[in-house]
Amino acid sequence: MKQIATRFFAAASVFALIGMIWGIQMSASHDHTLSPAHGHLNLIGFVAMSIFGAYYALTPRAAGSQLANFHFGLTLATVIVLTPGIIMAITGQGEVLAQIGSVLAVLSMALFGFVVLRHGVGHPPESNAPENISHQPAE
Repeated sequence: MKQIATRFFAAASVFALIGMIWGIQMSASHDHTLSPAHGHLNLIGFVAMSIFGAYYALTPRAAGSQLANFHFGLTLATVIVLTPGIIMAITGQGEVLAQIGSVLAVLSMALFGFVVLRHGVGHPPESNAPENISHQPAE
């Protein structure tokens, strides 16, 4: 169950590192033309994936579901398709990849919302704990 959280955090750290190096390169070259792609890499690749990883780390019931693995793959595909798609759109090479990546991003976030609504947040209550404990004074 912790494996899915680790995968989200590991991917997020790789995308953050790529984003940082790319940001330094843009700054050094004084060419910020591709900053929208850089921003989406950081936002979805680092921020969203980190939030998803934190959620799955806190909610083992959701982390153990098949949807969690699908969610990871969908989010990874989003970053891999959307970032180059935005570059292609900015450089006039077509917008189809950016459009596909945008749809993947919406699907990834919608799936996250579904998982949260389905599983809640955090650990489930202890099943062996009595639900209605009456507190009466000792005699």
